[in-house]
Amino acid sequence: MKNILLINATIVLENTIVANGFVYIKGEKIDSVGNMEECPLYSNVDQVFDCTDKQYVIPGMIDIHVHGAAGYDFMDSTKESFEEIAHALAKEGTTSFLATTMTNPTLYINEVIKNLASYMEDSNLSGVAEMIGIHVEGPFINEEQKGAQPEDAILAPNVSLFKEWQTLSGNTIKVLTFAPELDNNFELLKELKSNGVIPSMGHTDGSYNECLRAINHGVEHVTHLFNGMRGLHHRDPGVVGSALLNDDMYVEVIPDGIHFHPDLLKMVLKMKGLERMLVITDGIRAKGMSDGVYDLGGQKVKVTDEKCILTSTGSLAGSIITMNKARLNLIKWLGLTIHEQLQVTSSNQAKRLGLYDRKGSIQVGKDADIVVLGENGVVELTICRGSVAFQNNDTFK
Repeated sequence: MKNILLINATIVLENTIVANGFVYIKGEKIDSVGNMEECPLYSNVDQVFDCTDKQYVIPGMIDIHVHGAAGYDFMDSTKESFEEIAHALAKEGTTSFLATTMTNPTLYINEVIKNLASYMEDSNLSGVAEMIGIHVEGPFINEEQKGAQPEDAILAPNVSLFKEWQTLSGNTIKVLTFAPELDNNFELLKELKSNGVIPSMGHTDGSYNECLRAINHGVEHVTHLFNGMRGLHHRDPGVVGSALLNDDMYVEVIPDGIHFHPDLLKMVLKMKGLERMLVITDGIRAKGMSDGVYDLGGQKVKVTDEKCILTSTGSLAGSIITMNKARLNLIKWLGLTIHEQLQVTSSNQAKRLGLYDRKGSIQVGKDADIVVLGENGVVELTICRGSVAFQNNDTFK
């Protein structure tokens, strides 16, 4: 593994910005960060990247809800698909992700989870975005709010099945999306909590009071806020109301301007603050591809003008937004500073998953997951655990 040096860089640290600095990467870790006067000798370094005229050097972004990219989907259940998605995500500045499954027949989900666990253990190499766990979305959902989840494979919450999946995963399931109003005596919720898995309300038709009961029993996360759930009504605040009004709830948001009106982000920010906001993409295999018709869990999705629509029902079916485009939208719609942008695209996710000791910020000793932004905030270089994963050869020779 090569040692890498970034020089003449504007480096965004957790609480400050180094205006003319360096980042020295040794192996998979950040070895030192500082002003150029303290920079190590170039002769001891394998690769040097001059960041003069680049906008920022930032920590890699973390997507905790993504299904696919570049023509591949995690439900393909092949090593090739997993590798190609990991490679594609790095191009958008994503250096870590939760591989997200979807509602499908039980035996097939079993296979997908087993293969994801095998990939995570044996093939999760540096130089591509790192799989840091699994997000199981469905099949324990409400058919009234199924969205693009196949109805014929929906199941009632099942503790035994979750236990089987967690065993197959090698205890790598980090988030499970379910409809808590269908969970008898909150048995699944209790099991998730005892396993350290984040229980997330999603694809749920729960009433406001049903959601409050679930929150009181330990739900503290909501999957893609506003979508796949009972909305906000003046006589029943619904799932959305319960998530916004409870200070402890974390909310996933897809800031693509399609899944909800951009101005609603202002309401989310006012009610939740930055600390409980988690930017996701909900990306599908069409991400990074041209318009056309794509498969999603055995269903056809038509992609036109950045909108993904299930051909059978007209439901929204994930997105093709990148994490970096989502970050740029937050500047346009909310006016977030660079530190605030990174909080909702990186550090919040790392803290939520208990990984902030090694991810989520540029700090000595942490994983060398680093992105260099060029003019207009585009991704020009991505380093994943100390190895170059993406390089724009037009700007970095």
